[in-house]
Amino acid sequence: MLEEPRYGVAEIAARLSWTTEQVHEALDELGRLSLLRASRDEPGAQRAISPEVGLPALLARQETELAMHQEKIAASRRAVAAIVADYAELRPAQSRAEVEQLASLDSVRHRLEELVHSCRTEILSFVPGGAQCEETSMAARSFGVTWAERGIQARGVYLDSVRNHPPTLHHLQRLHEQRVQIRTTAALPLRMTIFDREVALVPIDPEQHQRGAALHHGRGTVAALCALFEQTWRAAHPLGAERDRDESGLTSQEREVLHLLAEGHTDDSVARRLGISVRTGRRITADLLKRLGARSRFQAGALAAARGWIDAA
Repeated sequence: MLEEPRYGVAEIAARLSWTTEQVHEALDELGRLSLLRASRDEPGAQRAISPEVGLPALLARQETELAMHQEKIAASRRAVAAIVADYAELRPAQSRAEVEQLASLDSVRHRLEELVHSCRTEILSFVPGGAQCEETSMAARSFGVTWAERGIQARGVYLDSVRNHPPTLHHLQRLHEQRVQIRTTAALPLRMTIFDREVALVPIDPEQHQRGAALHHGRGTVAALCALFEQTWRAAHPLGAERDRDESGLTSQEREVLHLLAEGHTDDSVARRLGISVRTGRRITADLLKRLGARSRFQAGALAAARGWIDAA
């Protein structure tokens, strides 16, 4: 329009190899930006404004809009700060005690999101339960990206059984790509997440997660849980490493099954603790009984202890 002021819509469309609809849309946009004005010579026609006049005016308007937008953001920040301060005053007094009770799954999830957001340096976690559902996996990967961007070191211990579940294994490999360190072990004592070695989130009842969780702030309790994590981490196997058998020819998973048999656990209990199906647990048990020459689960535990396969205590 600057080069050929007399061009109409059809001529512009032909020159640019556009449709007339595209030209009309462009003219509407230029009009919105005040880069066109009505022609005094031809009623109904429009002329392009000189760049020396139109573009500086456009920039000035954009600067004004940006300043207004920045002021709105500043006002929003002040409002958010006020809401956060009010919420801190309304939070129950028990949240400031050494143990904060979270009696519902919703409250656990809400508090967990807060802890992840406020974490500064490190997250340690035990993740029992075997195969992970897709919703849990997606949420974990989202958190993993956030941790990596913020420079937070994350380490997680999962059950050995996840290695036999391709979707979960793929999920853990993607977490590893996000610089989350992953190891596996045969069994875990409980589900646990520790933030910055200052607070630890554990279930109220490890066997019934729906009962909620407890958030521990006490330095002694958190230090003990950190020590438990480090001990378990050292004994666990890196995700990409092969699981070796011990001098008795047992995998860590088989040894754990023997411990559970010696303690009198049922098939359901063994499967739940190892994150495997009851059918798989029974298969492992049957194989161990055969290798030991045992006729019963109790005898298997006794023979394993006698041979030094497990701690006699």
